[in-house]
Amino acid sequence: MKINYRQLLTCALLICSFLGACGSARYENVDYSLSSHWLSLPSSIDKGVDVFYLYPTAWEKTSPSDPGICDIDNPSMLHGSGLAFTRQATAFEPIANIYAPYYRQVDLSLPADVRDTLVNTLPTSDGIAAFDYYLKNYNNGRPYILAGHSQGSNVLVNLLSGYMNDHPVEYQRMIAAYVIGYSVTNAYLADNPHLKFAEGPDDTGVIISYNTEAPDTVPGTNPVVLSGALAINPITWTRSETLAPASANLGSILLNPDGSVILDAQGNFVKYMNYADARVDTERDVLICSTADEDNLAPGNATFGRGVYHSFDYPFYYYNIRENAANRVARFK
Repeated sequence: MKINYRQLLTCALLICSFLGACGSARYENVDYSLSSHWLSLPSSIDKGVDVFYLYPTAWEKTSPSDPGICDIDNPSMLHGSGLAFTRQATAFEPIANIYAPYYRQVDLSLPADVRDTLVNTLPTSDGIAAFDYYLKNYNNGRPYILAGHSQGSNVLVNLLSGYMNDHPVEYQRMIAAYVIGYSVTNAYLADNPHLKFAEGPDDTGVIISYNTEAPDTVPGTNPVVLSGALAINPITWTRSETLAPASANLGSILLNPDGSVILDAQGNFVKYMNYADARVDTERDVLICSTADEDNLAPGNATFGRGVYHSFDYPFYYYNIRENAANRVARFK
């Protein structure tokens, strides 16, 4: 589906007002010329490739009276987005200059239909505005990778279908879009023939997506998995249902209860070998990991339910993502 975001935003803000969902979230545009509205701006441009990253949902209501969409300077979101950046975006640090804007977010506790509608409003308009500002003021013609997770990937899905359709020249410089932790469906691709899903480890200009679950997860309990979702195996980088054993994984990272990465005594990420296997399940439209310690993972999955490894879509395959991004950059060049 191709979206006219200007019309959509106008209509959706009326819905926000009617529902009271936006609460105190200011409707005016975010000024992305201010460095305070960026989670990450490189201090030096020492790489020939960029990453534009959008973090997952990084805040939640503390009171029922709180707005359904947070302000751009919400302290909880500022903190949570930093934790997410460390466990996700840093996978790309060896190969790219990383740009990550703050954007206003929808609270996950809202009813699913309201939540999905609201993501198309302020979160998407912020994400597109930040990307447009990045291209015009920071990018300087370099090829780039899009990367996101969960709500951030939802916004990127909207950006890919709308902005990229309207700006084909900019799309030609996109190496790949790691739209992880949200669904990219066959129906979405049919509605957007300018987009294509990855088929292997080397193709460029493609979308990469998967949602990780345990074998015993009850189908339908993962709210980010849509019917017809596509998945690629982040160990083999193929869409085959063949199991990739944990021994083939290049390394995982694990998390503390607060969502921070487990570090060694020197402050470096602890690399866990032989921890996570991977198998695409085309019946459930997900990626299955059968070897993780489901009972002792932190953070817990209270929001998503047992066996939904949503928080670990990046950490389980952290070093595989790093290697694959480097490979796609080399192929693009």
